Amino acid sequence: MSNFHYRNLTPADFSKVIELANQVHGDSYLNDDKIKQWVEQGISDQINAGYVVYHDQKLIGFRITYAAQKWQIDEWCSTELWQVPTEKVCYFKCNTVDENYRGQGIGSKLLKLSIEALKKQGAQAGVSHLWKKSPGNSAVKYFTKCGGQLVKTHPDKWYQASKNGFNCVICGFNCHCEAAEMIIYFS
Repeated sequence: MSNFHYRNLTPADFSKVIELANQVHGDSYLNDDKIKQWVEQGISDQINAGYVVYHDQKLIGFRITYAAQKWQIDEWCSTELWQVPTEKVCYFKCNTVDENYRGQGIGSKLLKLSIEALKKQGAQAGVSHLWKKSPGNSAVKYFTKCGGQLVKTHPDKWYQASKNGFNCVICGFNCHCEAAEMIIYFS
C-alpha cells in the first residue's frame, strides 16, 4: 500500500494521536496533558524526534521519543548494562500503528525517522521498554529486527500505572505485563 505521508508530530495531530493510543494501549494511556509533555520531551536543539504517518488523511501511526537528558531514568533502567553514557541515551516512549496497517514496515520507518533526528540531537543510543504481551510479541520482534538488543526483562512494569488509572487492554486495572528493556546503538 502506498500514499503514506510521514512528518513530524505537531499539536495539530494531538487529538488523533490520543485516540489511536487509547484504542491500542488502553483507556487513559494518553491524554491532553501527557501528549504535550511527551512531545516537548522529544525536542532538543529545535529538532523534533516525534513522527506521525497518515494514509488518505487518516492517522495510522505515530512514534514518540524522548531526547537524551529529557527523560527520567528510573528503577526499570539497567544503566550499568548500557554500553554508552546515560546522557547520550534517548528513550523510545511509544510506537503505535493502527491494527489494519501493521506488517507493512510503518513502525520501522517511524523508528528510522526518529533515529535520524536523535543523531542530529547528539544521541548515541535509545532504550525502550517493550510490551511483551503485544499480539504475537510483535513489539519485541519488530524492535529486534530494527537492531534492538535485549538488556533485561522486568515483570510488573506497568502495575503501578494500572493502579493509578491505566486500563491495560489485557489485565485491566491490575496489570502484570512484563516489559523487555531493549537498546539500539546508533553507531
